[in-house]
Amino acid sequence: MKMDNNTFNTNGQGKDPKKTVNFKFNFSWLYMLLMLAIVWMFFNQGGANPQKIEWEDVKEQILAGDVKEIAFVRNDFQGKVTIKPDRLEKYADKFGGSIPSKSPHFIFLVSASFNPEETFGELNDSLPESDRFRLVIENNNKMWGSILEWLLFPLLLILMWVFMFRGFSRNAGPGAPGGIFSVGKSTGKLAEKSSIKVTFKDVAGLYGAKEEVMEIVDFLKNPKKYTALGGKIPKGALLVGPPGTGKTLLAKAVAGEADVPFFSISGSDFVEMFVGVGASRVRDLFRQAKEKAPCIVFIDEIDAVGRARSKNVGFSSNDERENTLNQLLTEMDGFDSNSGVIILAATNRADILDKALLRAGRFDRQIHVDLPDLKEREEIFKVHLKGLKLAPDFDVEFLAKHTPGFSGADIANVCNEAALTAARKNKTEIDRQDFLDSVDRIIGGLERKNKIITPEEKKSIAHHEAGHATVSWLLPNANPLFKVTIVPRGQALGAAWYLPEERQLETKEQMIDQMCSLIGGRVAEEIVNGQPSTGALNDLERLTKSAYAMVVYYGMSDKIGTVSYYDSTGSRGYELSKPYSEKTAELIDEEVKVLINRIHDRTYKILMDNKDKFLELAALLLDREVIFADDMERIFGPRANAAAGGNDMA
Repeated sequence: MKMDNNTFNTNGQGKDPKKTVNFKFNFSWLYMLLMLAIVWMFFNQGGANPQKIEWEDVKEQILAGDVKEIAFVRNDFQGKVTIKPDRLEKYADKFGGSIPSKSPHFIFLVSASFNPEETFGELNDSLPESDRFRLVIENNNKMWGSILEWLLFPLLLILMWVFMFRGFSRNAGPGAPGGIFSVGKSTGKLAEKSSIKVTFKDVAGLYGAKEEVMEIVDFLKNPKKYTALGGKIPKGALLVGPPGTGKTLLAKAVAGEADVPFFSISGSDFVEMFVGVGASRVRDLFRQAKEKAPCIVFIDEIDAVGRARSKNVGFSSNDERENTLNQLLTEMDGFDSNSGVIILAATNRADILDKALLRAGRFDRQIHVDLPDLKEREEIFKVHLKGLKLAPDFDVEFLAKHTPGFSGADIANVCNEAALTAARKNKTEIDRQDFLDSVDRIIGGLERKNKIITPEEKKSIAHHEAGHATVSWLLPNANPLFKVTIVPRGQALGAAWYLPEERQLETKEQMIDQMCSLIGGRVAEEIVNGQPSTGALNDLERLTKSAYAMVVYYGMSDKIGTVSYYDSTGSRGYELSKPYSEKTAELIDEEVKVLINRIHDRTYKILMDNKDKFLELAALLLDREVIFADDMERIFGPRANAAAGGNDMA
């Protein structure tokens, strides 16, 4: 791993001494200086801190000959007293024990009837020549103070207004430079070809999806090739698939390949707390797109705004999301023509989208981006392995075979975790075991070495996992076993790892063999311990779901018949009632119980017929904690010839 040393440079080393730093003027400095000036003008008192006293005390100071000067402000009826320097020690207690260095030292207030000339003149005449004080009578000019008093509140309002609008402008995002007045403007980002480096070469796998999207790019590059035959450019394509399969990456590749403007925006960017903002942003987005036509508009996570209107339970017909969706429908295929504007959208929840959004003329094509198969996973691994220091004998095909059902994002995570695992072990190369450990960590969770397990629990876990392994090895249609472990990971105390066959269809016989493998752990506990434990909760949950699917969805029950109560269209919405009668519901429950009991009895017979080998496997698992398919083959023989249990249930 390469570390940037500049991160830890605290002495300024490595910097260019000739490089100058440019300071940009910020209006915030001006606001701050203005506020400081106002505060200074109001609270500046020349540095003095005079003490307030009464007029009678001032008279005593005058008669004692301690006063040097009195400055009287006529229009404020206020006097300021300065004491002679050699007499200040007499009043030290009034100043907290310290002698002030600046004057005036005291202030006093009088009434409007006070006559300063007459009063101070009489007092001065009564004193000896050496004790007389200097009298200054003045008027305070309040012009600036009055102006500031009148302007202070409006200035503060203006400052708050400016700060608020500048904040709105900063948070408004791209496409809304005007702040709050542009809240209805589109926040879509316009990408030029030079700014996006991702191309179709960087998208591994996704053969069918890439073909469809590349054809759209070709539409925009060579429109005459298609319009010459009377064809029209499709208006939109919807990328549908599970999370992490590369829908957004595919859209980025379109932006990198297309020689046209590319607008990207998220579905949640249309939804705002202000009424009408969503519809306004949709209008503005399409207005910009028409100006840049031909161009591509990509809406990520379109289900945030395109959810079926009948499914917005709890909202009225005037819901803001519905208004936004209506405007989107109008813009995509309304009265006005949007020639040259192609809409790309991505979602992993196509079942909840509004039907009006999916009809022909809006999203003409639905491109399914599925989980990668074996060959595609191998290509994706090759993309993410670039830059990693691998062992010389590293086999990418082996790794692709051991990650069935992994998405592109999962594979990227596996590669990163493998590098971290190798670095944690102070290795100089990443080998096969590091990748296997990373797969275990991603699927099962972090290994819990400090988990306290009693010997009885460990023995029960070993028999449970050995039961899964035995049944899956002896049934030809169960998933092939890779390894079994009783090392706790995440919430699991043990696990059996399989390499499922990548098949698109499952027969009744295959489903039954899989269900027998699921219940193998619980049946093994019953045989060894005489009673089951709570460790089979997840197994029972999956078993019950599979049994109900066979009876209710797939029509694999003789009593229920070849009917299916599955709603693949989602048209029922949030309907609470079941699509069958109570009598049929009772019959379904009874059929599921009969099916599970037959699976239990079949699994029990398989384990009892092979009890010695099953116990030998459990003992080996207790000793090693991890066993592999080679150990299974040594105990049970080759898996291909296994036919224990027969096909009596199929």
